[in-house]
Amino acid sequence: MFGRTPFVTGSVAAVLALAILVPQAAAFWRLPCLNKLLVERNDPIVNPGAVSGHLHTIMGGNGFNFTMDYQVARASTCSSCTVKQDLSNYWIPNVFYQAKNGSFFPVEQIGGATIYYLQRRDPPEEKLKAFPPGFRMVTGDPWLRHNNTVVGKTDAFTYICLDYSGGSRGMKERYTEFPDRNCPSGLRVQIFFPSCWNGKDLDSPDHKSHMAYPTNVNFGKCPPSHPVRFISVFYEIIFNTNAFKDQWYDNKQPFLLSNGDPTGYSLHGDFINGWDVDVLQKAIDTCNSASGAVEECSVFKFFERERSQDCMVPPRVEEQTTGWLDKLPGCNPVQPGPERAIQYTNCGAQEKIGAPTKYYTDVSAKNWEYVGCVLDNLTSRTFPEREDFNDLTVEKCIDYCVSKGFEWAGMEYGRECYCGKSAPPQDRMGYSRCTTPCAGDDKQYCGAAQRLSTYKAKGPGSNTFGTP
Repeated sequence: MFGRTPFVTGSVAAVLALAILVPQAAAFWRLPCLNKLLVERNDPIVNPGAVSGHLHTIMGGNGFNFTMDYQVARASTCSSCTVKQDLSNYWIPNVFYQAKNGSFFPVEQIGGATIYYLQRRDPPEEKLKAFPPGFRMVTGDPWLRHNNTVVGKTDAFTYICLDYSGGSRGMKERYTEFPDRNCPSGLRVQIFFPSCWNGKDLDSPDHKSHMAYPTNVNFGKCPPSHPVRFISVFYEIIFNTNAFKDQWYDNKQPFLLSNGDPTGYSLHGDFINGWDVDVLQKAIDTCNSASGAVEECSVFKFFERERSQDCMVPPRVEEQTTGWLDKLPGCNPVQPGPERAIQYTNCGAQEKIGAPTKYYTDVSAKNWEYVGCVLDNLTSRTFPEREDFNDLTVEKCIDYCVSKGFEWAGMEYGRECYCGKSAPPQDRMGYSRCTTPCAGDDKQYCGAAQRLSTYKAKGPGSNTFGTP
């Protein structure tokens, strides 16, 4: 295949804990990102103000946009990651399955990501700095299609084949390319960012040159050209490749990155700083736990779990990114190499940045109005009346609620219609991830799991919907 050489490794947390024994390693914390913020051809570092060449999965603050700076990041009102003082953005290419007939299907991302902040020092008394306002960086090469691993530098871009079938610790094999075996518990994508800064540039023309790796990627000394040491950043993102375990063919692995890479060598990642810099610096200086538990750092405050899970940015590029696709979004034919891939343009892909997707239906002609996405609770329902419809639409649910004498209507999980006589509790208002298509009209949206697309009559006796 691609000359794969796996080796068994323990969990990253365990490896990092053991690494405390060497002088270059120190404390760290794991930042949980509970959901993806957005899946879109959007990359404000490499393609500012334009549609990106390939699809990305993005985590972090909801200030994320096609053009953004530090102030825009800091203006985020929520984050899919849990620490309130971190409104940064983290993103990588998506993973797709390619069927034997050449069509593509996106592999489900399990949750969002885990971002490790590692206090690597060499010498041990070295001062680590927080990322300054306006800082951004990219690592990896989207056009690479061969093994570019340097001896001793195998930690920057890796894949972990997870298998917990043998117990809680399980087996974890590490590769520098897509593994040629099924991963029963998912494929974990890992990226280690450079931590050595030239001390002056917040960015560079290639978005990389202002940064450099230390001697051994995740530890060692910084080169003289990049003498300032930042805290190290490491991404973990898991994809459910096991969902395709029975759909392999031709004796080769069927997965590829969204930039058309079936080898996996072109794995890359982006980071835009959105931290409260003073808080990050204080955490670096004072949070010295070796457990990795972010809660043990007392300088951090946290979003409510439901708010982080809900945080999202509506897409602005009108193109299909879910379900079966005839081709990858953008101009990304499959290029297995080993020569460098070629960048294609003018293939007819959508290049227009449109208005944000609206996840509601205008029912003003019927004298009803959209209120918002409302949190529901399985043990304490927001609205008491329920009826399920296999052909549910927004209008059908409102019609049903009117027939029962209710003035509030909510749609959940595509098929469930709920009705109520009073407004939802205030602490359940203000959510946004009501993105499940209605069972009866996939152009409408009917909530999500424990999320209600909520509408109300504008006034007593004002609705004009007829009885179903």
